[in-house]
Amino acid sequence: MDKIAVLIPCFNEEKTIEKVVKDSLAALPDAVVYVYDNNSTDATAEVARKAGAVVRREPRQGKGYVLRRMFKEINALCYICVDGDDTYPMEAAPEMARLVLEGGADMVVGDRLSSTYFTKNKRPFHNFGNSLVRKTINSLFDSDIKDIMTGFRALSYEFVKSYPVLSRGFEIETEMTIHAVFNEMIIENVPVEYRNRPEGSVSKLNTLPDGFKVIATIIRLYKNYKPFRFFSTLAALMLVVAAVMFLWVFSRFLETHLVENMPTLIVSGFIALAALQSFFSGMILSDMVTAARRDFEKELYRLHDRKQEAKDH
Repeated sequence: MDKIAVLIPCFNEEKTIEKVVKDSLAALPDAVVYVYDNNSTDATAEVARKAGAVVRREPRQGKGYVLRRMFKEINALCYICVDGDDTYPMEAAPEMARLVLEGGADMVVGDRLSSTYFTKNKRPFHNFGNSLVRKTINSLFDSDIKDIMTGFRALSYEFVKSYPVLSRGFEIETEMTIHAVFNEMIIENVPVEYRNRPEGSVSKLNTLPDGFKVIATIIRLYKNYKPFRFFSTLAALMLVVAAVMFLWVFSRFLETHLVENMPTLIVSGFIALAALQSFFSGMILSDMVTAARRDFEKELYRLHDRKQEAKDH
């Protein structure tokens, strides 16, 4: 088992990967640097190998697929995840690793938004999207994460081996954050300087398509992790619609003493029934989530014992 593993998912980062690998080795001399090539059409893999990285390949396109393979294949006491575009300063990595190895943190977030991100990032929709996602998740999950979508994180062995990767693309950062928040894992924030990509290096993030995927991920995970809140809110909205429809029919009945809009009355009744079904579904699913939390805690104990055995040997 490695003490520290630096994980760098890469797709066409030939211009920057050498510097990222060398900066990682300089900042963390006792770390092993892993570069996973995600179908690059340039010399990313060759450059990374020459710079001193262990290079492997993930054929399925998407950052989520790459991290899934990394988490499955690599065993380490601490994982440093960083993008291969040289936008994150590896000088912050030792402190992030220390918080995991000595401070007991499960996730250390490299916080760009509290430092230079908004002044140096030239894509205004990215600025807006990062702020929106941060506020939404902190509000929905009662958390205080400073940067949800950062690609620079330190992770514990327990987090990596207990985290089920479901996302395929860039929404993986959102999913990781919500998983840690919901399961009450220890999260620390370390402000880091954000740098623009060097000239000639192109971002793989598509603002609108990937933004919509992130929003869809938040809604899906909120439904899965907070089913009672989700379905009770849905039930309340449906009851309001049903009540409005019923009151309109009832007001006409008071005037004419006739039910003139029987289809509307029937539809309002079905909507009210759906609201009740939604409410009780939320209650049942909430109990299932609680049971899953118990199983998750037991799994964490097993993972902790496994890690201690590996350290002792």
